[in-house]
Amino acid sequence: ASHVVVSLVKNYPNYLIINLDKLDYCASLKNLETVSGKENYKFIQGDICEPDFIKQLFETEKIDIVLHFAAQTHVDLSFWHALEFTYVNVYGTNVLVAAAHEANVEKFVYVSTDEVYGGSTDEEFDESSPKRPTNPYASSKAAAECFVQSYWERYQFPVVITRSSNVYGPHQYPEKVIPKFISLLQQNRKCCIHGSGLQRRNFLYATDVVEAFLTVLKEGKPGEIYNIGTNFELSIAQLAKELIHLIKKTSSESEMEHWMDYVKDRPTNDLRYPMNSEKMHNLGWRPKVPWKEGITKTIEWYRENFHNWKNSEKALEPFPVTEPFAQLSGP
Repeated sequence: ASHVVVSLVKNYPNYLIINLDKLDYCASLKNLETVSGKENYKFIQGDICEPDFIKQLFETEKIDIVLHFAAQTHVDLSFWHALEFTYVNVYGTNVLVAAAHEANVEKFVYVSTDEVYGGSTDEEFDESSPKRPTNPYASSKAAAECFVQSYWERYQFPVVITRSSNVYGPHQYPEKVIPKFISLLQQNRKCCIHGSGLQRRNFLYATDVVEAFLTVLKEGKPGEIYNIGTNFELSIAQLAKELIHLIKKTSSESEMEHWMDYVKDRPTNDLRYPMNSEKMHNLGWRPKVPWKEGITKTIEWYRENFHNWKNSEKALEPFPVTEPFAQLSGP
């Protein structure tokens, strides 16, 4: 989301870009330093789960378009904090879409995930494929989609839903697999691989995803869902080897194995999320950044910016050790 904010601020000087963020454990305002002094940028700290605050925000700011990225997203953590994921991702989305509808917002873009489809070894998912989520994170995103979609069905409120592949690049909290492996290797520590490491993921570079969202803002049709995917796919074990090769400068199989530590798998771990993105291609978008270019930029960024989060060291544990959630008081 920070990449989208930066792009909007720089490319749309006549628009006021409001960045609403709770500043949870995985947030860093350093990601917005390049635009923090711009006249058309405004940061507001706040929580989408607070209806009175959100209602007041829409009453005091003339908001035309909403891009809803806010969510708890760490799959491993969702198994231990399923209720909190439901609260933030489902209830928070309901609060936001209700307030946006009341304020007659022109377009509401809900940012979902390929994980709502569940795993597949061969079937390629398109936007009409059934939702079969297999973890609490994906289930909460699928449920939130239903709430958002209902505002189109009932009120013709102009909502658009996107489902994207895994995003990587600068600015990402290092609990996610690519920055985690990069940071571990840069600290001379082993990559912690869940289970067999044969799970495959599609990886999209951050600037490509920014372009996709700008395309959806301009061309996306109300009530529609868009897959934002890429054909570039790696197994987690392959990913580790690629990063070991680039960071440790070795092609030796035995030396690569030395930097890989296989740990217990998460309760469920889908093998693949193959998506058909023809609908986005028809809007004029395709990913452009080659893997080699994107991963090189990402490695360089983490070498300089790993400590942009005060708790970044905790993110490198094989399993979540953070306790990011406050005690729930309920809606």
